[in-house]
Amino acid sequence: MFEYEQEYITTSRLKIAYYRAGQEHEKKLLLIHGNLSSSVFFLPLLPVLSQHFDTLIPDLRCFGHSQALAVDATRGFKDFSDDLLSLVNALDWNTCNLLGWSLGGGVAMEFTKAHSHRVEKLALLAPCPPYGFGGVKNEEGEPIHPLGLGSGAGSANKQLLMAIAAQGKDVLSGLLRSFCFSPNFQLDSELEDLLIDGLTSIELDDKMFPGDFYFTVHWPHVLAGDHGVLNTMSPKHINLKPLLELDHKPDILWIRGTDDVIVSDFSIFDFGHLGAMGMAPGWPGQKVFPSQPMIAQTRHFLNLYEKKGGHYLEAVVPGGHACHLECQEHFLYTLLTFFNG
Repeated sequence: MFEYEQEYITTSRLKIAYYRAGQEHEKKLLLIHGNLSSSVFFLPLLPVLSQHFDTLIPDLRCFGHSQALAVDATRGFKDFSDDLLSLVNALDWNTCNLLGWSLGGGVAMEFTKAHSHRVEKLALLAPCPPYGFGGVKNEEGEPIHPLGLGSGAGSANKQLLMAIAAQGKDVLSGLLRSFCFSPNFQLDSELEDLLIDGLTSIELDDKMFPGDFYFTVHWPHVLAGDHGVLNTMSPKHINLKPLLELDHKPDILWIRGTDDVIVSDFSIFDFGHLGAMGMAPGWPGQKVFPSQPMIAQTRHFLNLYEKKGGHYLEAVVPGGHACHLECQEHFLYTLLTFFNG
C-alpha cells in the first residue's frame, strides 16, 4: 500500500525499527505513535510530510518490530524517551520537531521535559492527559486515593487483549473502528489490514503490555503496578509537571478530534465515566470516583505552561482518536501551518 521499507538500527539501548523519508530536507520531524499501535499508523502521512521534513517514524519498545524489552513504569515515560534520545543521537540529529499521539504525546512531553534544547516545536495529538490516564479527578488532576487506583494495566480492555492474543481480525476490526474513528467513517480495507497488523505486533507480557497490577478492596478494585506500558500513564508514576518550569519552552500545538472517545471528558476507558453510565457495577458515585475530565485537564496544564512563559495553540479536527487518518487534509494543513509558521 505504501512503498516505504522499514529500516533497523541498533542504538546504545536497543534495536529500533523505523520508517524514514525526506532525508534531503534540513528540517527534521520525529513522529511518536500511540498506545495499541505502531509506526504504521503514521504511514499515510509520510508522502506529504516527507515533502517538507526529514521524517522519522520509529516503533517504540514492545510495539511493531522494535526490540521487545521490559518497561520500567516507575520511570514514567523515561524508558521510551531515553530510547528515542538514543535513536536521534545514533542518526546525528541535533534538534527536531516532535509530534506525539496519545501515549506518544506523553512520551513527547517527557522528551521535551528532559531535552528541551533539542526540540524546536512540539505537536500533541490527542495526548495522554498530563496528570495521568485514569485515577485522577478535577481539572487540576488531583489523584484519587489510594494512588494508582483505577489506572494502569488493571484497566486494560480484556476483550481487546484476548483478540490480540488470538490474532482475531474480525474482533479487532470492530474494536479499531469503534475506538479510533467516528461512527460514520469508512475505513479503507487495505489500510485497516495494515493497522491491524500494527496492532497485533504488540508484545503481551506483564513487563511489556499491558503490565502488572494489584487487586484492592477499593472500587474499581485494581491498582497500577510498576512494570509495563499502561502503568507508565498512571498517576502513580507519571511526572510531567517539570515541563512547566523549563527555561526554554518550545511552542506547542494541541490537536484533538471532535469525536474522540478515548482521550475525552467522557472516555470509554475511564472507570468513573463507565460507572456513571451504569457499565461498571458497584460504582461508589461522583464524590468518591468521578469521571476524569481529560480535555479540561490538558487545557489547564497548557494554560499553566502559557502563564509561565510558553505558548500553545489548540486545534480541533473532525474525527475520532485517529483524526490524523480520518481527516488527513485538515490535519496536515493544521500541522504544517504550525511547524512552518
